[in-house]
Amino acid sequence: MLFRLMAKVCHSCGKGPAFGNSRSHSMVATKRRFDPNLQKVRIQVAGAPKRAYVCTRCLKAGKVTKAL
Repeated sequence: MLFRLMAKVCHSCGKGPAFGNSRSHSMVATKRRFDPNLQKVRIQVAGAPKRAYVCTRCLKAGKVTKAL
């Protein structure tokens, strides 16, 4: 079987996960991941509708046009 894996990055701006540390009360650091707020939406790409992950910043700014 052929599976197409979609990366969890924004189709418009390329924003992906960022990495940092979680700090407890005693300041012990453990690794964590900051995921962008991605939504799977139908957008117009080269005149054809396509499902893609787009971050909410790009949706709000109007950087992509939603397909109807």
